[in-house]
Amino acid sequence: MTEEARIEQTDEGAVVTSPGWFVINLADTVWERHERAGTWSAFEPPSGEFEQYGIGVHVLEPGQPNGRYHSESFQEDFLVLAGECTLIVEGEERRLKQWDFFHASPGTHHIRVGAGDGPCAILMAGARGEGNKIHYPRSELAARYDASSPEDTSDSKVAYSDWGRKFERVRSAWPI
Repeated sequence: MTEEARIEQTDEGAVVTSPGWFVINLADTVWERHERAGTWSAFEPPSGEFEQYGIGVHVLEPGQPNGRYHSESFQEDFLVLAGECTLIVEGEERRLKQWDFFHASPGTHHIRVGAGDGPCAILMAGARGEGNKIHYPRSELAARYDASSPEDTSDSKVAYSDWGRKFERVRSAWPI
């Protein structure tokens, strides 16, 4: 029998503190924020990531990228829950709106940037596992959105070297 995970209440919201199954409301969970990359739900316990896949909701303001233009050797999937964003995929721009779904097959270069008049909420899920390789190419198109690595690299420290790793835990951004 699998045990239920423990959930603790903090000033910023609910945090899963042990392994096991759990139910948590998006509006109650703790979120993390980076001034350049938006705000996202922190479903995973601070002690470690989910082993098989990552999942969360990311909220972006207009013009805000959720990270660096990249590809992964495992698939990723994205569903726009609210608002609009610009998808940069394989060197092209596509506008996404509420309920649009984007599947990034392994090796697809991509990133999302908030667009429109208000925040954009995106459900993001991606496979994990040993052997997942991430590549951050230098991209002139992505650079227009502050979403390009300064140089072609597979090292996240190099890709994000000009961003810094200043994350803060915050109360829920949900609902937007």
